[in-house]
Amino acid sequence: MLASLLSRHGVGEAVVSPGSRNAPLVVALERHPDINTRVVIDERSAGFIALGMASASQCPVALACTSGTAPLNYGPAVAEAFYRAVPLIVITADRPEEWIDQDDSQTIIQPGIYSNFIKGTFDIPVESDEPDRMWMINRRMNDALSLATHGRPGPVHINIRLAEPLGEECDVETADDFGELSRLVKTAAPTTPSAPDDVMEELANRLMPPAKVLILAGTMAPGFLDSILRELSRRPNIVVMQEAQSNLHGYGDFITNIDATLRQVSDIYSFPYVPDIVITLGGSVTSAIVKKWLRRLPEVEHWSVGEHENGVDTFRHLSLRLPYHPWAVMSGLSLKIRKRNNSETTAFKTAWKTASANAMTRAVEFAATAPWSDFKAMSIVMARFPHQWNLHLSNGTSVRYAQLFDYSKANSVNCNRGVSGIDGCTSTAIGSACMSSMPTMLITGDMSMQYDIGALATTFIPRQFKIVVLNNGGGGIFRFIRSTRDLPELEKYFAAEVRLPLKKLAAAYGFKYISAENADELTAAMKKLVSSNSSPVILEIFTDGTVSANVFTEFFNKK
Repeated sequence: MLASLLSRHGVGEAVVSPGSRNAPLVVALERHPDINTRVVIDERSAGFIALGMASASQCPVALACTSGTAPLNYGPAVAEAFYRAVPLIVITADRPEEWIDQDDSQTIIQPGIYSNFIKGTFDIPVESDEPDRMWMINRRMNDALSLATHGRPGPVHINIRLAEPLGEECDVETADDFGELSRLVKTAAPTTPSAPDDVMEELANRLMPPAKVLILAGTMAPGFLDSILRELSRRPNIVVMQEAQSNLHGYGDFITNIDATLRQVSDIYSFPYVPDIVITLGGSVTSAIVKKWLRRLPEVEHWSVGEHENGVDTFRHLSLRLPYHPWAVMSGLSLKIRKRNNSETTAFKTAWKTASANAMTRAVEFAATAPWSDFKAMSIVMARFPHQWNLHLSNGTSVRYAQLFDYSKANSVNCNRGVSGIDGCTSTAIGSACMSSMPTMLITGDMSMQYDIGALATTFIPRQFKIVVLNNGGGGIFRFIRSTRDLPELEKYFAAEVRLPLKKLAAAYGFKYISAENADELTAAMKKLVSSNSSPVILEIFTDGTVSANVFTEFFNKK
């Protein structure tokens, strides 16, 4: 029943981990002809791999593990999926209810373990010969699978209680033999509703000059807003700012280097830089600088667009919630604004475009003369990033460095910015790479790489998967953020010593290994990395952590 309903609800991929209690689940998934099942031993890595697969395909992916501590290891990936609105079907095997808290092996209270970051939990009792019981189980499974993908997508938890014996097979050969028990309950795909027409008309009027309008795009899936936002960005009074993981291809039209641009401006709290209206799209924003700036503005309206379950008042100026799909709102506004006459470009628009262009030029010029450092290395990597490859960024310094340079050649840009943890960066990138015919490059730090080192043991890593590791002797971000950079405990307890024998690990797990310790070596190494197709590749870049922190700080301290 479960495997049949998963397939009929659009689940074509499953990631399972070995166990005895979940053996019936593994067998059912593996034997279903329309579900591609992969095995990953480490449940934490399995969760993030499934997250990457679901994020890349924009389709739900199933996870299945045994009982006990195994479901707990899914926790970080489930939380990330919840805050990034990624549909995961988390299936956990469990003992019958009467054996919980009875000192039986591998038993914990599993329903509710993800209660703070799950769309819904569905506890499935042990199957029985009673028709009403099986009818209820069918109904709950349909409810769970519909919930994951409708409205704002996200993870759901199906906890299935299985009684002994676990190894016996029934004589049912196809899902159709279940008859009523395999019944599919469809949920019609909703239309894309937007605000009433009179409200949209009023909002469109509000966005006309002399209003100064800033559209800020956070984390989003690729593809559906590029043309609409590009059209809006050509209005004389509208500026669009995007982060790398917003997956907008607006280079040249949008502000793509937010941090560098804001630092370029001598007084961002003065005319003409201050907006009257800020419209936010997508999920979380990485830039601490833009958040600090907007929070300190004395008066600004903030319109939040998206199917959020609660008011997202990131900048403490929230004045209007538009709880609809961003495409519906922005396309509606664009259509209404299009009918109105253009006017001359405002000082607001000119000022931001000039600042962005100057910041991009300055980053390139600064990198050219900077000493060997993370900054220098990232400028070389990004300049040689191949057209239409997929880019994954770990959390920490890599996502901040990437946004200083031109990332427009990337087909998609992804980063676990839902919760912003480093724990599953490599696994997520591997999962995403499995769903794409194009090569995927992960840029990560040595600490993030060590944290998720178990991901290298994955047996189905594509040959076109590349990892670039900035090895600067620990957590580089702690060397320049104010909360830790001046502490005497910095190196031991925050940057921390990283044990990362990548050359040996690469050989052990079938990766080609390349290293670079200066600009010339890195230029040559990037050529090797791009041209290598016979196996996945690890490129380790060695820099000095203290020098790198000083160079990064110098760039942002100079106007």
